[in-house]
Amino acid sequence: MSKNKKLVQEITSMDVDFAKWYTDVVKKADLIDYSSVRGCMIIKPYGYAIWELLQSQLDSKLKETGHKNVYMPMFIPESLLEKEKDHVEGFAPEVAWVTHGGQEKLTERLCVRPTSETLFCEHYANDIQSYRDLPRLYNQWCSVVRWEKTTRPFLRTLEFLWQEGHTAHATAEEAQEETLKILDIYSDFCENILAIPMIKGQKTDKEKFAGALRTYTIESLMHDGKALQSGTTHNFGDGFAKAFDIQYTDKENNLSYVHQTSWGVTTRLIGALIMVHGDDSGLIVPPKIAPTQLRIIPIAQHKEGVLEKADELKRQLSQIVRVDLDDSDKSPGWKFSECEMKGIPLRLEIGPKDIEKGQAVLVRRDTREKIFISLDEVNEKVLQTLEIIQKELLEKARIHRNAHTYEAKNLEQLKSILEETPGFIKGMWCGDRACEDKIKEETGATSRCIPFEGESIGDICVCCGKPADKLVIWAKAY
Repeated sequence: MSKNKKLVQEITSMDVDFAKWYTDVVKKADLIDYSSVRGCMIIKPYGYAIWELLQSQLDSKLKETGHKNVYMPMFIPESLLEKEKDHVEGFAPEVAWVTHGGQEKLTERLCVRPTSETLFCEHYANDIQSYRDLPRLYNQWCSVVRWEKTTRPFLRTLEFLWQEGHTAHATAEEAQEETLKILDIYSDFCENILAIPMIKGQKTDKEKFAGALRTYTIESLMHDGKALQSGTTHNFGDGFAKAFDIQYTDKENNLSYVHQTSWGVTTRLIGALIMVHGDDSGLIVPPKIAPTQLRIIPIAQHKEGVLEKADELKRQLSQIVRVDLDDSDKSPGWKFSECEMKGIPLRLEIGPKDIEKGQAVLVRRDTREKIFISLDEVNEKVLQTLEIIQKELLEKARIHRNAHTYEAKNLEQLKSILEETPGFIKGMWCGDRACEDKIKEETGATSRCIPFEGESIGDICVCCGKPADKLVIWAKAY
């Protein structure tokens, strides 16, 4: 039991130091290790298993809507990157450059991809000729590099994993439909799989993607009251098409420019999962994304028949859930603590007395509730309990978000809320960039999105007091 206590005490309380708590969890739950390159992380097997489940489930949803996976090079010639002026200016501060190949200096610098718009544009310019070639619905899973000044595992690293969709369409209407369709897929995925409630909306011009006509976002609220941009979709209109001369012959034999979109989510969703659901004992992983949904822990496993029964239950349950068996020689208390640290949704305890009674004990990670179940009902009860956990984690996160969503009518109110009870803040905005800049300068908060709901809490700007008809969600953010 002393080992059990030691393991838990090594995590800083989230209410004492949330940043330190987060770092403790990603390390103690064995999700990552640090590499010798500043800002780069080694994603360990358990962390990568979460990413693989996220990847496979989202990938299937994208393929259901007709998207196909491709792979683009990781190097972008400088001349290609510079073809779209706004785009290159937006990414220039974060670009990593390759200047030498072996001992020889390159005649042209190569950018290590921070994103792949220019690569897809170059390809589409060569590949799209006719309306019969449209739409192009491509996606790729890869890593990108952005030379960030400050980093934190999963949330902001120099290299990170993501998917980036890049599509080309015949009309502006089709591109807009695609942009919003993907946003809905992202939002539904985060809510139904990750159990994280989202706010959907449009980014302001200041916050939109470099080179985009319009950018849309899903925003989530972390336990500490900060926002996290969890996924974005971008409608490029025909701006990139004109820069890269991507034209097609329409049905009337006229040349027209394509309309494009791009969109992506990254490994920062794992960071969101940690910060929304975790507690002072470690991770809490929603069942649908948990690499291990159930861990079997034999009690007094040295006694006759215990390990055999545990193994039988593992083989039985492996038909319906992702299950493992901890038959190591660690103490039960250590095993329980390790199970909690990794956020495994359910553990099943089985010992000699349980076998005699024809029962087992299910323990929920989220509530720590113990449920005594008949061995004849194990399959049914496990599935039922996992479903309840998934549902209640989403509801708990939604309650927390709603309880930390406020209204501000003026700048002083906005400042006071951010200092005393941080969270999402609804405030009207006149649309002036100067007000948006002033709010960030004086409070550290940014505009997260203009929600689709079109709600109104007044008719004057939260910053300048002039007439305003746009409601904006403001928050400090990761």
